[in-house]
Amino acid sequence: MTRPSRREFLATTSAGVAALAFTASSYARVPGANDRLSIGIIGCGDRGLKAHMPGVYAHAKSQNLEITAVCDPWSVRREMASAQVKAWFGRPARGFVSYRDLLALNDVDAVMIASPDHWHTTHLEAAANAKKDVYCEKPLAMDLEKLKSACDAVRANGVVFQAGTQVRSLPTSTGCREIAQSGALGKVSRVEQCRNGTQPYWYRYLKEAHAKDVDWNEFLGDAPARPFRADVFTGWYGYRGFSDGPVPGLASHFIDLMNYIVGSKFPTSAVCLGGTFTWRDEHGFTCPDHVQALWTYPEGFLVSYSTNFGNSGGNGFRIYGEHGTIDLTNWTKPTVSSNGAIKPGRLGKETPVQAIDGPDHFLDWLQCIRSRKECRAPIDAGYQHAVAVILAMRAFDTGQRQVYDAATRQIRAG
Repeated sequence: MTRPSRREFLATTSAGVAALAFTASSYARVPGANDRLSIGIIGCGDRGLKAHMPGVYAHAKSQNLEITAVCDPWSVRREMASAQVKAWFGRPARGFVSYRDLLALNDVDAVMIASPDHWHTTHLEAAANAKKDVYCEKPLAMDLEKLKSACDAVRANGVVFQAGTQVRSLPTSTGCREIAQSGALGKVSRVEQCRNGTQPYWYRYLKEAHAKDVDWNEFLGDAPARPFRADVFTGWYGYRGFSDGPVPGLASHFIDLMNYIVGSKFPTSAVCLGGTFTWRDEHGFTCPDHVQALWTYPEGFLVSYSTNFGNSGGNGFRIYGEHGTIDLTNWTKPTVSSNGAIKPGRLGKETPVQAIDGPDHFLDWLQCIRSRKECRAPIDAGYQHAVAVILAMRAFDTGQRQVYDAATRQIRAG
């Protein structure tokens, strides 16, 4: 896709939103603006405000970028984000309640989506159709049909996309990939992760919030109507309808990293069990605090993920091959060894995995916007992790084994 220069683009579009203190034309008058990336933030919660914004700001000078617009249905967070932009760039970001108004800005080149999970596909598809490059948080989707529609829009519009599965951009993750792809690990037989804790992660997001400060209907979107509750609004990670809990919330990272390292794409089947067994209280969270998912992959190995939020012991992440094991329990300091080998090869005693340097996940996205090359976690990678977690959650909800047909992009009971 050939993108016009900012000078050409601004010459053929409107001046932006005149009612705002900083209009599109005022942004264009800043020195260097013709080549400056203008970024919008969709969702100013913890992920947007504390990860996405500082993540790209770290590269503001080298990549010539500016955050120019933010949107969130909660005025408190929207104003915090705008104020942070002013502290960094000398002027506040334009603030909006709805993503629709942000995407209507002709001078915004790219957006970062950190909205609640049930909004991801809607925001992604709308951004792609607006021809904005996109960074979108995981899990990419909660529904298969919405996933397919959003991913098709990304491909059809030729936008640069990065999924928020940033662990695959760690230098040691690429080191693990090199080991697996070299054949040193041998045929993989099982990949497993146990990710446990003393409390579900959604509790830490609970905050005071007031209905007068929130556009509740904008937050709900296509979720069923319900009265405003501060715990539902701020702790949405723990409520079905807005999120599906640990499998998409945490195992999406696990599945994506496994795919990156061993080269797998889609599971053929999944089963999943779990429930709320420990954390029952006045909040009435509906996401499971204990869950176990199993997937089979066509390459001939089994994948296991479990979460226990009733006891923090037993954490682990390992890839088992016939020649040895990659241990990613601490995924910033993984090790490789011949431990457990049935056909000992050259791996030997446990040693740290050699890091292979590369740009961080945010920088990779920014550089690819400039080069129009494919990102480290492109749309296919996002689609693949989303299929796996959707498959598992459908098994969880139905109590039946679920099968995915990659050729037809369909899920069925089996």
